[in-house]
Amino acid sequence: MDHGDHSGHGGHDMPMPMCSMNMLWNTQIVDTCIVFRSWHISTNTAFAFSCLAIVGLGVFYEYLRILQKSVDTRVALSLVKDKGRNRSRSSSGRSSPEIPLEAEGLLSGRVFKANVTGVPVPLPSRILRAVLYGISVFLSFFLMLVFMTYNAYLILAVVLGAAIGHFIFGGSINPESIISADGKAMACH
Repeated sequence: MDHGDHSGHGGHDMPMPMCSMNMLWNTQIVDTCIVFRSWHISTNTAFAFSCLAIVGLGVFYEYLRILQKSVDTRVALSLVKDKGRNRSRSSSGRSSPEIPLEAEGLLSGRVFKANVTGVPVPLPSRILRAVLYGISVFLSFFLMLVFMTYNAYLILAVVLGAAIGHFIFGGSINPESIISADGKAMACH
């Protein structure tokens, strides 16, 4: 039994939208897909709104960076305040019992902690810091994928979002911490 050609579903030939995948610098607007096949740009207006959304994501990323620093500062201040209350310290300044370094490690079965000088962070603060970090990593890689469309307009939207966000949320600096930063610079954001 032959049912004929049903490719048009009722005689209507609907063209499937095709995403253009460029691996070179381009300024294409229509038929651009941004990260997902479902984020397919079919009009100039949709492209303009997509650029605005990407600028917004860049601004939000910069906000997350400042929020992370603020949370870390609050956690550090609370730990310092708690440390002042609990003055039960050993002679070396460590809050843990004195164990010779030779006794720590593989032969003794004891776990050597790499962060010997640090202070344990309470679980709720660790969870909050981890969530903020995870969101910022996801967003930074998402913006990197947008950048990797090689579309000049989308790249400009990412850069504008970062610049606007930095302008809005980076209105103050701590000169002492910058000057004493051991010459280290951020490689990427």
